[in-house]
Amino acid sequence: MSYRVVTSLLMLFLSGGAAAQGPDISYVRDIQPIFTEKCVACHACYDSACQLNLGSGEGASRGATKAPVYDGERSKAAAPTRLFYDAFGKRAWQQKGFYSVLDAQGSQAALMARMLELGHRMPLQPNAKLPEEIVLGLNRETLCAMPAEFEGYASSHPKEGMPLAVTGLTDQQYQTLQRWLASGAPIDQQGLVPSAREALEVVQWENLLNAPGARESLVGRWLFEHWFLAHIYFKDGEPGHFFQWVRSRTPTGQPIDLINTRRPNDDPGTQVYYRLWPVQGVIVHKTHITYPLSAAKMARIKSLFYNGNWQVHALPGYGPERRANPFATFEAIPAQARYQFMLDNAEYFVRTFIRGPVCRGQIATDVIRDNFWALFQAPEHDLYITDPKYRGQATPLLAMPGQNDDVGSVLSLWHDYRNKRNEYEALRRDSYADLPAPSWSTLWAGNDNALLSIFRHFDSASVTKGLIGDVPQTIWLFDYPLLERTYYQLAVNFDVFGNVSHQAQTRLYFDLIRNGAEQNFLRLMPANSRDGYLDDWYQNSGKFKMWLDYEDIDNDKPTALNLDEKDPKRDFVQQLLTRYGELNARPDPINRCDGAYCSRPNIDPALQNAEQALSRLTSRPAAGLKVIDQLPEATMLRIEAPSGKREVYSLLRNRAHSNVAFLLGESLRYQPGLDTLTIYPGVLSSYPNFMFNIPAGQVPAFVDEMENAKDAASFEKIVERWGIRRSHPQFWQYFHDLSRYIHDTDPVEEGVLDMNRYENL
Repeated sequence: MSYRVVTSLLMLFLSGGAAAQGPDISYVRDIQPIFTEKCVACHACYDSACQLNLGSGEGASRGATKAPVYDGERSKAAAPTRLFYDAFGKRAWQQKGFYSVLDAQGSQAALMARMLELGHRMPLQPNAKLPEEIVLGLNRETLCAMPAEFEGYASSHPKEGMPLAVTGLTDQQYQTLQRWLASGAPIDQQGLVPSAREALEVVQWENLLNAPGARESLVGRWLFEHWFLAHIYFKDGEPGHFFQWVRSRTPTGQPIDLINTRRPNDDPGTQVYYRLWPVQGVIVHKTHITYPLSAAKMARIKSLFYNGNWQVHALPGYGPERRANPFATFEAIPAQARYQFMLDNAEYFVRTFIRGPVCRGQIATDVIRDNFWALFQAPEHDLYITDPKYRGQATPLLAMPGQNDDVGSVLSLWHDYRNKRNEYEALRRDSYADLPAPSWSTLWAGNDNALLSIFRHFDSASVTKGLIGDVPQTIWLFDYPLLERTYYQLAVNFDVFGNVSHQAQTRLYFDLIRNGAEQNFLRLMPANSRDGYLDDWYQNSGKFKMWLDYEDIDNDKPTALNLDEKDPKRDFVQQLLTRYGELNARPDPINRCDGAYCSRPNIDPALQNAEQALSRLTSRPAAGLKVIDQLPEATMLRIEAPSGKREVYSLLRNRAHSNVAFLLGESLRYQPGLDTLTIYPGVLSSYPNFMFNIPAGQVPAFVDEMENAKDAASFEKIVERWGIRRSHPQFWQYFHDLSRYIHDTDPVEEGVLDMNRYENL
């Protein structure tokens, strides 16, 4: 079945085929704003409870299902249920197991009406801790009561109406929603339509990716596979308008006829046209991975990919082998062009696999440290780019697992791909040993994407330009084979609906990717220090993993960097900050205070004083700052200056681990006495775990109490005084002010944040 969308069909789908609506109520004007304010923070993306996505009329009309997206134990892959992609319209979704939450059931009101009524009649005690019997977060059992099961749910969970365990709807909002539901829940929403200028740019970009010729076809396919996750925006486009690349059976100028394969590099089964369609529904931060297009970007792409006389003699096909090894699939495209394209927007690519669009996953994130930095190898120092012989030897070894999801073959498949990877690492180690020792020119410094900071928050992670926080335990160095493999393994080839075999193979290979990035960095350190660093990164059981799965490092070849032998990594960081300060190293006086003034210059004096006080909490191990034990992963500090200005800071808990080399048993490898805090201006998580609202003049008192809090009881007093609990009367005002802050500081990145992980402190 094919789906023709964007124009005629999107309008039909989003209308839900509704009957005549009431004269005084509009879904667009009256209903979606309520959903956006009070519901989307939990009901968006794949981790919507019961897959009920309230970011659009299509999602509300689709309804709910008992089928989970996240299931790490299923033996067979699940049918994908991507909104605006795998089906359109209520009837089509019901054929996939969804049931309505908007339709009345005989004499019974709609399921949504009853859930809202349950929540409205049981309001929370203002800013009080919630009852312990209300389970929150990702450990909550998702019951997904169908309409006929509501009475049983209400009897068993009388305090768990909607919105769940949070300050609810105002009386006016409640009455508006109930009137709308009683009138049949008509939906008048229309699809987002590009402006005239945007429509012209869409045509220009589609023409580029669909240009005739074998060379052009191969480049178009490669670009699509690297853009399919992007929320594209045009530099001169309308604010809030974003677009997404899809594959269509129809060319530019005709309605899009979507090819909705599981992966972007699956066999389309027909001639492909790459098309841009508008991103529909409310923008949520966790899936909002932005990418700019402009005339300058088009000129750059033409310069990279269409200069020179390289040729394509035969277009590659599709299938598992082509998915497993994009280096072989696209070997005709100059490697220099491919790598440079990814470097130009390195933050985007690292976000695709670190922050990612799948919205959750401790199994994916527990392979990485809680905070580290990422650097990139300069193309002119990358053997895969500069040496055709080396490239020919390396390419067959760069294939990735996960294409065969036979559960019984997991171990044999894993061993095969691990051995290939280790053969590649040995080739890389020995080949680089013949080159001049690495120096500062080894690092790419082409633009402000060159230095990135990654913070993991248990089951999610974030990526930010610049070097944030104290010197991290590990630093990653990407070359082209590593960056491309990471992107394909974790973004292009990863199937969130896949079975246990696919997910296990993906996670196990990511462990090898991390190890490869660490080994790359170690070549910059003095040879006699490398084993010591490796022993620190792989303590206890990690030593067994090094023996079992990792290739030996080069601990002989010297570095050309002149580093302090007592602490070469810290000296490397100090020199890096000095050399690349103008590039976007981001001075960070709160976390890296090297003098008397531990605050940013040229900000409100009250905020300067606040930052000076906050700096006392950073870069101190939990053994000397006991309050860290009480803190969640990502806490937001909203600080109000007397002038009326407010600043938002992320207070991030960096959990220490003896190693991050295993799939299970993470808590057994915690080192809580070594946990630290990072505090930085901005919202550095899509999933706030808690929030404090503090007048600037009270920040020193807040810091004093944090320093003196030795147990849960003393921490609770801090929460009582400054905390914004889920039951706070102004919870939504403060919560959405985080998004407004993003709009004020970087409006393209604005999106509704997720509160599924907001804790009951």
